[in-house]
Amino acid sequence: MKGKETRTHLNREDVLDAAANLVKQHGPAALTMRKLAAELGTAVTSIYWHVGNRESLLDALVERTVADLGEIRPSGATPDRRVVSVARALRRQLRDHPHLVAMVHERGLTERMFLPAQRALVHEVHAAGLRGARAADAVRAVQIHVVGHVLVERNRERAPVQRPGEDELWTAETAERDAALARALAGPLDPEALFTTSVRALVAGLLGRGS
Repeated sequence: MKGKETRTHLNREDVLDAAANLVKQHGPAALTMRKLAAELGTAVTSIYWHVGNRESLLDALVERTVADLGEIRPSGATPDRRVVSVARALRRQLRDHPHLVAMVHERGLTERMFLPAQRALVHEVHAAGLRGARAADAVRAVQIHVVGHVLVERNRERAPVQRPGEDELWTAETAERDAALARALAGPLDPEALFTTSVRALVAGLLGRGS
C-alpha cells in the first residue's frame, strides 16, 4: 500500500480498532472497506477474512460500543455520589464517541446501549431506599439529564459565533444590578463544572436529600 508498509500480522481487534478510529474521526459514511484496508496497510480481502462484509463490521462496532458503555463503574462513599459518578462517566462516554453512539442509535440499539448504565443507577437508587415508580423516575431523570446536557453541549460547539456574545449582553443592568452575576454569566462556560453542579442538585432532590 502506498505510504504504508503491508501488514502481515493482523487480527480482528486490529481491524475493529482501526474502523472505530475512522468512524470516531469522520463518521460512519467514511468507513469503507477500501479505506480501512489502506489505513491498515493490508488487502481488502484480509478485512473480509477477519470481520466479514461492511454490515458485519458495523454490527461488530456497535456491539463493542455497547460493551464499552457497559464498563461504567460507580464510585463514591454514598448512593448520591455513586449516582453522580455514573452520570459523569456516561457523559464522558457519549462525548468521546459521538459518531459511534450515533451509529448505535441508527441501528435501533439505543435502549440496549443505555441498559448497563441504567442497571448501575437502579442499584444505587435502591441503595438510597427508592423503589418502584419513584426509583424508575430517578433512573430516567438522570439518564435524560445526561443526554440532554450532551446534546446542548454539541449544539453550542457547532453553533456559529454569536454577535453579540454573552460577554456583551450581560451587564450589571441586565443582571438586575448584580455585578458578580453579570461577570460570571459574561465569562466562559465550563460545561463539565456546570454538568456536575446540575446533576448533583438533581440527584439530591431525586434521592430526597434536597428537602
